[in-house]
Amino acid sequence: MKAKAYINGLLLSFQFFSVLPIHRELPVDARHLQATLRVFPLFGLVKGLLYGGVFWLLLEWSPLSPLGDAFLLWLLPIIWTGGLHLDGWIDTSDAFFSYRDVKRRLDILNDPRVGAFGVLSLIVLLAARFLFLYEITKFGHSLLATFFVLIPFYSQMVTGLLLNSVTPAKKEGIAYFFQQGKDARLFVCYSFWVTGAGVLFFFISGGINVFLLFTAAAAMFFVFARRGALKHFGGISGDLLGAGLEGAELLLWMILWLLVSIGMA
Repeated sequence: MKAKAYINGLLLSFQFFSVLPIHRELPVDARHLQATLRVFPLFGLVKGLLYGGVFWLLLEWSPLSPLGDAFLLWLLPIIWTGGLHLDGWIDTSDAFFSYRDVKRRLDILNDPRVGAFGVLSLIVLLAARFLFLYEITKFGHSLLATFFVLIPFYSQMVTGLLLNSVTPAKKEGIAYFFQQGKDARLFVCYSFWVTGAGVLFFFISGGINVFLLFTAAAAMFFVFARRGALKHFGGISGDLLGAGLEGAELLLWMILWLLVSIGMA
């Protein structure tokens, strides 16, 4: 596949999953959608570099308190995505906690109204993320910026693997659209991304234990999310992808928070 296809694939990621304005008509055939799936980890790295860079700048130059810095970091993912994935988290929570059959759950996903379970789960998600970011920021070590880079890297890979390995819950929507680019070699491609990131992480930090822990946690979350999507929804959808990405990132933020709390990071 030519380099131009991968460049267009990366631009498609920005166009669909960020507020960054891409004023360009991009090809969306199967080849370019396949390229998009392959560069999902790169898109995650770009997002991670943004998170890590802002974290470092706040620690080194911000006149604000740790609470103020944590608030800005907490806002950053919401601004970057325009709340896109949070919408998926809300809809998925409403559908899952309805305890209905698969068909009714899919109907709830399509319902534009927000239920009590969606509101409560959003509060829990955002409150937990703020707690993790505040205590990580309060610890105040700029080398933690390296871990900030890894979190979106893994969450985007989880999203790509779910798209590539789970049947669509419905033949419409963003998940079905991107699944036109399914790739039998995607797992191998992601293995190269993980290996390269691991080598780079080792040279930067001098260790590999936290990287391996993040890798294992992301892999286990993927298995959990894949099973849940099939069992409770009969497949994957755009809302479930958003919920999966938010869930994967929350898990990794929690792990980093725990490592900081016990002095291992």
